Amino acid sequence: MYTLGVSADRRYQLQSEPGNRAIDALLEQLRIPAGSWRLYADMLTTVLKLYEDGAGVADLKITSAALKELRYGYKVFAPWRGVPKVTVFGSARTPIDHPVSQQAHAFGKRMTSGGWMVMTGAGSGVMGSAQEGAGREKSFGLNIRLPFEQEANPWILDDPKLITFKYFFTRKLFLVREAQAMAYFPGGFGTADEAFETLTLIQTGKAALVPVVLVDAPGGKFWESFERFVREHMAGEGMISPEDFALYRRLDDVEAAAAECERFYRVFHSQRYVGDTLVFRLRRPLEAPALADLGSRFADILSGAPEQAAGPLGAEGGEHPELSRLILPFNRRSYGRLRQLIDVVNQ
Repeated sequence: MYTLGVSADRRYQLQSEPGNRAIDALLEQLRIPAGSWRLYADMLTTVLKLYEDGAGVADLKITSAALKELRYGYKVFAPWRGVPKVTVFGSARTPIDHPVSQQAHAFGKRMTSGGWMVMTGAGSGVMGSAQEGAGREKSFGLNIRLPFEQEANPWILDDPKLITFKYFFTRKLFLVREAQAMAYFPGGFGTADEAFETLTLIQTGKAALVPVVLVDAPGGKFWESFERFVREHMAGEGMISPEDFALYRRLDDVEAAAAECERFYRVFHSQRYVGDTLVFRLRRPLEAPALADLGSRFADILSGAPEQAAGPLGAEGGEHPELSRLILPFNRRSYGRLRQLIDVVNQ
């Protein structure tokens, strides 16, 4: 029997368990670093628990394929983790001469000229146009295996930065996890699904706050109609909060969309939690009056006064030592308001 159900500390005290002893011996033989020892041990224990639970072949196939896709995705993205990336979503069916495709092409070109890389679902239409604008060297393609329609576009085909996924959920993870910004152009069910999922993840704190832009062709009504539905039904009936509209920007100008992505990182750099405390890494510290104003204006989502530190907190492991820290006792109740706080920081 394997001891997945007990606490981590207790689990590693149970050296009499044959499974634990075997796992520990394997990890010791592989010279796994102490900092990641328990994570590897937990994963191996979970695999053995599948056997203990009598998991069926279909369950094992799903688990195995998903784990392989995750591992390969981590490997592909690892060399590029320091480069900002924007994910472009949109229809695979939009002709190349369509105004929306032309917008996507211009957006891809504009973002890469500013030092970004572009990720798409690797299809044609909006995705292919954005990829063409960005160029192969500055593109990632995250394809999905479908019985029709979804072949990788020629701008990313056969590139080592092209990943083909079996499952939508693993593909979506990377489209969101690896992005420092997300741009949505008009599309079908898939685009709507991805837009709502991204907003849900950010709204609930399951994904980091990043700039989200809904980009239409000049004078287009696609996202205007989307927002009308959200305002009239979701917000109008109290299903979301008014502050949630701060989680995205609706635009029909490529330069404005690109500027929105870049402006988000003018002072703000990144975020992480240290225990229950939210820490923003900043490119420069705030002046004392600005810090006090921040605490006053956002007292509704802060349980105390914000503070600053010159460098990493102890639990950050020395990450980004060159950046100052804004320490926020955030109550995790409104990420829309937190997005507004970032806007103030960037002013």
